[in-house]
Amino acid sequence: MDAVKKSIREFLLTTCLPGESLATLRDDTPLQTSGILDSLASIKLVMFLEQQFGVEMDVYDTSPERFDRLQDIAAAVITKQRQQTQAARATRA
Repeated sequence: MDAVKKSIREFLLTTCLPGESLATLRDDTPLQTSGILDSLASIKLVMFLEQQFGVEMDVYDTSPERFDRLQDIAAAVITKQRQQTQAARATRA
């Protein structure tokens, strides 16, 4: 999960918080509820996640309850990757 969090953190610091240090964006920093991620930034993040990690995020995954903190976003990505891997195996069997 650390590699996923690192990649997401770097994206957010580059696109949403330019000039901020790594220490500014902790794993538990609220992103949507604090205003760091507005609707446009959230869409950009979803596009990044889908391209970077090969996952498909839906509305349920990106609700503020599940998509507000870096650790939650990384967990959602890992869950999606596992689900997609299991689905791919099931279709091959």
